[in-house]
Amino acid sequence: MTKEVEKQNEEQRKLQVTGGSTFILSLPKDWAIRNELKRGSSMVVRQEDDGSLSIAPSKFVKKEKQDEAFIKASNSDNPDAIMRTAISAYLDGYNILHIRVQGQKALSSKTRNHLKNFARHYLVGTEIVIDTPTDLTLQVLLNYPELTVQNALSRMSIIASSMHKEAIAALRKLDYQTAKSVIETDREVNRFGLYVVRLLKLAVTNPRVVKEIGLNNQRDCLGYRLIAKAVERTADHATKMAENTLLLKEPVNEELSVKIEELSTLANSMFENSMDALFRRDFDLAETVIEKLNHVHKLEKETVLCSRNIKTEEMVNLRLLIESVRRTAEYASDISEVVLNLNVESVLG
Repeated sequence: MTKEVEKQNEEQRKLQVTGGSTFILSLPKDWAIRNELKRGSSMVVRQEDDGSLSIAPSKFVKKEKQDEAFIKASNSDNPDAIMRTAISAYLDGYNILHIRVQGQKALSSKTRNHLKNFARHYLVGTEIVIDTPTDLTLQVLLNYPELTVQNALSRMSIIASSMHKEAIAALRKLDYQTAKSVIETDREVNRFGLYVVRLLKLAVTNPRVVKEIGLNNQRDCLGYRLIAKAVERTADHATKMAENTLLLKEPVNEELSVKIEELSTLANSMFENSMDALFRRDFDLAETVIEKLNHVHKLEKETVLCSRNIKTEEMVNLRLLIESVRRTAEYASDISEVVLNLNVESVLG
């Protein structure tokens, strides 16, 4: 809205006092007539986070969205397509998801088990409350204060950091079992990531939820969404490191192993510090993380040079692994930039 239009919609009115203690502010007559208001009409007055008041006729107040979502399904549907619809409903804030077969037909046990396994592994706080051949009902039982955005992000970052360390340990010992364990752990980060997106979407559409999920204001939602995505991508790169380790046929030589571990230690410490900066709202710590990125790029070049004498088929997998370590550092820098944006007021005069 332009400033000219804003001024046209503004007018100043003086506050009056009646009865010695009651403050009264008259409403514009044209506005009252246009909205069919009369004596005794019900009004909703709400105090916003910035201290201002919003006033609206009761009929303007949006009705709460239905708590239940009904998802139509059939045995001809791709189970993944049904799953994606369920995810969309979950992210949109629905607390009860009914997956129902049309025409009283039974959903195949294969499809039903696929959906149940997905719900258990990826939808935080969700339980299967009805499981019949024609109706699979999922219910979100977790309350926002029990697991806030910060709590979920903290768990995501701890798991992602641990995955990174385990992937490097698997490389050092050429431990295929540990590498496989890292890959399986990735879904834990993804499930918390979906939960964070659910909370942030609720906060964007409903200001009253902001405090409940642990944020200060709606403006922070975009920043936290970017951070959640960066943490997910960090875990994805730990998974790629493990996958590349599984493709190796021989242990890495000592010189290269030392260089990769040096690069890894720096990258993962940057990631951990970037998350610490977020939770502590530490502008200076975030700045130090960003400043280390040039050193990461230098170390990466040195590490790649150490791999020049390795067999070609092994070299490809190792360089992809090294790239994933570097990307971890870059995501740490991205997180830190968001932290700077969220806390810039702390360093302004």
